[in-house]
Amino acid sequence: MTIKSDNWIRRMAHSTGMIEPFEPQQVREQDGRRIISFGTSSYGYDIRCADEFKVFTNINSTIVDPKNFDSNSFVDIKSDVCIIPPNSFALARTIEYFRIPRNVLTICLGKSTYARCGIIVNVTPFEPEWEGYVTLEFSNTTPLPAKIYAGEGCAQVLFFESDEVCETSYKDRDGKYQGQVGVTLPKA
Repeated sequence: MTIKSDNWIRRMAHSTGMIEPFEPQQVREQDGRRIISFGTSSYGYDIRCADEFKVFTNINSTIVDPKNFDSNSFVDIKSDVCIIPPNSFALARTIEYFRIPRNVLTICLGKSTYARCGIIVNVTPFEPEWEGYVTLEFSNTTPLPAKIYAGEGCAQVLFFESDEVCETSYKDRDGKYQGQVGVTLPKA
């Protein structure tokens, strides 16, 4: 199993639609202003955050239960920026839609620009033959409000190609997050 290069990522994006929309280079500036970079890097792809957010609130004083999640625990926001309260988190989705090949597994890591501000981006691996928009989690570990920028880079996806095709893919087992289109809450 090896990590895949920028050339492989470009080739797969163009030939199979693995990432849509796809940016073949690193973008560091838009409309004459500096941004948090996105697009293809040496051995990964920097994904962008869309402008749809679900900000966690404890207004209902409920228990957080992944098997019985209360959707009223979130406030929906559509904006170019999202302010996350201290010691809280927000969910978002990527601008990019992914179609992962059957012999590929990805690992997604937060970008250092956010990490250096105490904002942790958490994303689980994209399994073989998973497809959809990625649901992102931004944790604000600081005692101050934190700002997230829509349309800019937030995490990097690393692609690993196996030397053997898996017996059962995410699609084969009807994974519960297959084909997700919006910010998707936990499913039991």
